[in-house]
Amino acid sequence: MDLSADRVGVRLGGRVVLDELSVRFAAGRVTAILGPNGAGKSTLVRALAGLLKADGDVQIGGEPVAGLDPRKRARLIGYLPQDAAVHWNLRAREAVALGRLPHRSPYAAESSTDREAIARALAETATEHLADRSIATLSGGERARVLLARALAGEPRWLLADEPLASLDPAHQIDILARLRAQAVAGRGVVLVLHDLVHAARAADDVLLLERGGVAAFGAAREVLTPANLARVFGVVVAEARDADGRVLPVPVGRA
Repeated sequence: MDLSADRVGVRLGGRVVLDELSVRFAAGRVTAILGPNGAGKSTLVRALAGLLKADGDVQIGGEPVAGLDPRKRARLIGYLPQDAAVHWNLRAREAVALGRLPHRSPYAAESSTDREAIARALAETATEHLADRSIATLSGGERARVLLARALAGEPRWLLADEPLASLDPAHQIDILARLRAQAVAGRGVVLVLHDLVHAARAADDVLLLERGGVAAFGAAREVLTPANLARVFGVVVAEARDADGRVLPVPVGRA
């Protein structure tokens, strides 16, 4: 079930944020969205999730997202916003259980299917031991894993995460990326807004490089994260290193 945007445009406050952007994301792969500040990364993810009005057409599995019932849309697309938060002092399991709401009638009790999905999401994010802890008592890394579990509990076909590594230390960044990558390996489509070029090179199968609300480059990570593309879009010079698995990592070393 692919997720696609066809000539999508968004204006906010009279400014063109996305300009007739077209792109198709493939399920079972991690796609990183990169670009300078103001390039339209967060706006694109919200448009893909059906959370803002956009010109053009966003489709999931060939069906327009804008025409979906909100509950069905939430069952198909899980969205993890920047600085995702829980505004009530819930236990971690209760927060994760919120991800099951699109699957239940209003005021209905949890079913055995709900309980199994919640338990699976806790296991996939290694947060079972946090289930009875208050959200307010969790560290930043623990909270990030619980909020990811909330999104996974809804069993969406696509997971869209806007800067999921913000405010996390390096170890927790690596952990969250590994867990998101595992979702793609399991068959989900995963789209991430990232700022770090090295994280994108390590975690993404594909990279969408945005510039001024349009597509500067899109394709396999190794073909997009080239010194020439990064100099043109970000204005940086990169040195190419390799990780333990032999992947080429673009490391910014100066201004272009």
